Amino acid sequence: MLTSLSIQNYALIDDLKVDFHNGLTIITGETGAGKSILLGGLSLILGNRADLSSIKDTSRKCIIEAVFDIAKYNLKTLFGTEDFDYEPQTIIRREILPSGKSRAFVNDTPVNLNSLTVLGNHLIDVHSQHQTLELADNRFQFQVIDALANNKTGLDTYSFKLKAYKSSKSELENLLKLQSESLKEQDYNAFLLDELVEAKLVEGEQEKLESEYETLNNVEEIKEQLVVSNQVLSDDDNGILTMLMTLKKSLQKLQNYNISYAQLFSRADSNLIELNDIFSEIERHQELLEADPKRLEAINDKLQVLHGLLQKHQVTSVSELLYVQKTLTEKVSITEQLDDRISSAEDTISVLKEELKAIATTIHINREEAIPKLKQELEYILRDLEMADASFSIKLEATNVFFTNGTDTLSFLFSANKGGHYNELKKAASGGELSRIMLAIKSILSNYINLPTIMFDEIDTGVSGEISNQMANIMQKMSKSMQVFTITHLPQIAAKGDTHFKVYKETNNSITTTQMRKLSEEERIVEIAQMLGGKQMTDSAVAHAKQLLN
Repeated sequence: MLTSLSIQNYALIDDLKVDFHNGLTIITGETGAGKSILLGGLSLILGNRADLSSIKDTSRKCIIEAVFDIAKYNLKTLFGTEDFDYEPQTIIRREILPSGKSRAFVNDTPVNLNSLTVLGNHLIDVHSQHQTLELADNRFQFQVIDALANNKTGLDTYSFKLKAYKSSKSELENLLKLQSESLKEQDYNAFLLDELVEAKLVEGEQEKLESEYETLNNVEEIKEQLVVSNQVLSDDDNGILTMLMTLKKSLQKLQNYNISYAQLFSRADSNLIELNDIFSEIERHQELLEADPKRLEAINDKLQVLHGLLQKHQVTSVSELLYVQKTLTEKVSITEQLDDRISSAEDTISVLKEELKAIATTIHINREEAIPKLKQELEYILRDLEMADASFSIKLEATNVFFTNGTDTLSFLFSANKGGHYNELKKAASGGELSRIMLAIKSILSNYINLPTIMFDEIDTGVSGEISNQMANIMQKMSKSMQVFTITHLPQIAAKGDTHFKVYKETNNSITTTQMRKLSEEERIVEIAQMLGGKQMTDSAVAHAKQLLN
């Protein structure tokens, strides 16, 4: 329920604050007084786009703030989903800065306009003459029928399943596309992978093979130099080992005379040990070294394979070739697994399709049962609104197409006259008739769904006084279970309100502003009398006004 509205620096409003209550609230005022300004400010609270031209004084910001009592609205889940701070007394504030930028807040938490619109749709239903065109909108017609059919849970489940169904279909399309592309490369990738697997690649293998190849390819030269090295070390007369042994023995005799000689002896002994080790290693290489043409050929072949693979894949090491092998393995594996993934996706789609059909069938049955009830209630209410011959032809047909709200198509036709042809609402009904039909629908909806606050903006346009009296009765009945606002020019409707506000212009110091105030009982008599007879009130107009109020 809207409990208060504050508007500052908006259009012709300088500073306005109004408190509201339950029941039927009437808003009246002369044409151009600013009733539309009031609705414009309220629309900003509900998430509409801001316009810099709406600022009265462009040197300061415009602030619009509304307080709602939402304790009974069951909106905690919505607040959690939208990440709002929940408060039973929720404050929505909208600011338009002189720069043209706007900001929105819910309980002082900044929010975006999309989230604000979602919340606003749960707080106020603003119905203007323009929105009467919704009657011809197939989506709105479905919403009305689904409200009576109690299809909300089914439609929520259907929407969830439809999203999963579309997602699975999209996944299947991507898999099929990937399969088509992969099949073109599959044979080539498999060939490349087989080459690498057959090469039996080993990390660091190339360096070892190249070293072994150099050894085997130069075995005679190596043997010759090893013999020379052996002789240099081991010759009995002039070999390094023989001479170093002599040096060691000489220094050994001097080591006890001076520490310096002892150090020289130690160094000579160390060198002798190292050279003996070198000599042993040379002898080992001489014993192991022999020509092996077959091994040399095998190594050469393997190196040729490696060099060919390095060149083909444009890499420089076996390590990189192993990475290429891993990548190709994954590609080939993915291609081989695609059939299973495609089959799984097709199974999922098939299951979801059957589930959607089952849910859509239940939705369809519920709608079929609700349509006669809607037709009966609509025609009954319209009889009270002097449309006794009005009738509806509402036909539902199930299809095999998954729409956003089921599989049905809907034909919602109207005839205003007995024996007349049925036609689309926008073609068969006048503006006044559309207003009455919309009021009848809103009245019916209020019995089936939670409409916390509804605001009718001149819904009585184009209707006569007697009809307006019946419209007022309907709005008055609706106000017993919800908060109802109506902006009206008709005294018959104005007299039915529990509370009456007047919107008017006021000029001070050559500046015109729009004001709004609650009328007392005496002021209501004056206002309604003027609505009946104009500014020059007659005794009969006053008497008539009192009669209407009573």
